[in-house]
Amino acid sequence: MTLNDELLAGLGDQGLEQIAGMLGTDTLTARKVVEAVSGTIVGGMARNAEHPDGADALRGALDDHMDADPFNGDVASLTRDGHSILGHVLGGQGTEQAAAGLSQLAGVSSATIMKLLPLIAPMIMSLLANRAVSRDLDAGAVADEVSREQSAIPGGLGELLGGLLGAIFGGRSVPQQGGPYEPYEPYRTEREVASEPYDHDPDAASEPYGGEAGGASGPRCGEREVAPGTSNPDW
Repeated sequence: MTLNDELLAGLGDQGLEQIAGMLGTDTLTARKVVEAVSGTIVGGMARNAEHPDGADALRGALDDHMDADPFNGDVASLTRDGHSILGHVLGGQGTEQAAAGLSQLAGVSSATIMKLLPLIAPMIMSLLANRAVSRDLDAGAVADEVSREQSAIPGGLGELLGGLLGAIFGGRSVPQQGGPYEPYEPYRTEREVASEPYDHDPDAASEPYGGEAGGASGPRCGEREVAPGTSNPDW
């Protein structure tokens, strides 16, 4: 069973219906969007874990998600955790690029994808953490695991996501001379972040999982940039 299979099982019919409501689609389309989103996150993890520093950082981060239950968590807390994860995996601008690319692929607005990404990220982390514990995986084994997961993405979707990740990482997922990962693009200032078109409504944080804000509260991906693949206590 792949991480995406486990993700869909954890969401169940009710969770998928709530995501469909958030996306404004039917459940079949929602399932495909979830698969694309989870594939992007797993692919980003695999890119970072290609280097030992990134693999170590990912393995260490899993320790903080072993006892988490994101499938029944508070939307606001889930979103905050998700933005932190995405900041490490894709970077702030990389997350926006991913949302834009997935928007074109799924026919859903990028603003809506930006709400879904931080909800799915903690779920993937939790599932991967449970797998790491049950199989006693070290950093190298975790890197192999996410690489296999990336390879398991169905052909057509895998090719599309590979192109998207290639555009995001730009061949710089591996740091030079073992140094920290460099940002894919220059980090934005708080003013630049504040000028984004995405409308994050702080009053909607307490809405149900599939609510209008769908987790739009919490820090934006670019609020505290962290070079992907590096260790940080906010993982």
